[in-house]
Amino acid sequence: MQLKLVSGNSAGTVTAYYVLQLSSKGNKHDEIDFEFLGNLSGDPYILHTNVFSQGKGGREQQFYLWFDPTQDFHTYSIIWVPHHIVFLVDNTPIRVFQNSESIGVPFPKNQPMRIHSSLWNADNWATRGGLVKTDWSKAPFTAYYRGFNSIDFPNSSPSPSSKSFSDGNWEAKELDTKARRRVRWVQKNFMIYNYCADLKRFPQSLPPEC
Repeated sequence: MQLKLVSGNSAGTVTAYYVLQLSSKGNKHDEIDFEFLGNLSGDPYILHTNVFSQGKGGREQQFYLWFDPTQDFHTYSIIWVPHHIVFLVDNTPIRVFQNSESIGVPFPKNQPMRIHSSLWNADNWATRGGLVKTDWSKAPFTAYYRGFNSIDFPNSSPSPSSKSFSDGNWEAKELDTKARRRVRWVQKNFMIYNYCADLKRFPQSLPPEC
């Protein structure tokens, strides 16, 4: 999906683009999130990512972006295949969530999902932990979506293509060297929160997939 985010004072707002379990019954839902946390004019957006499986989330990673997402459209992609989930911004991978079922971590692969998009008020937490509230005098708040595209991967196993992930083989079981280098670049320079490094939140031990 291509998005252009709310410009100006967007504090308190969240622009969301996410994949959610088709049925919302019960407490075992799956979800894959891109959420863009608004901010005061001149302060950067925070890109908030999360993965829920069997009702368990809490797998947040947050990033600043290396461009102004309010000035033009940028492409935000989710590659969801049985062996991993990859989040991409303008075809640059920023996060990989591996299938760790072998060590008891649920992975969202058994329930049908659908795409959701929304723009909502979350001023109880979105901007500086809820310290900055939505300024309703700036309403209406407008985000723009265009160019949605989906590609079906009908096989559960990676395709035999000789192309690498960086060359567009999205079914590749592992990221190639170039893609891994891009992930490291983003996480070194733009990541501002990683649940896998939060020892205050997990004082006994980090989640097993970490």
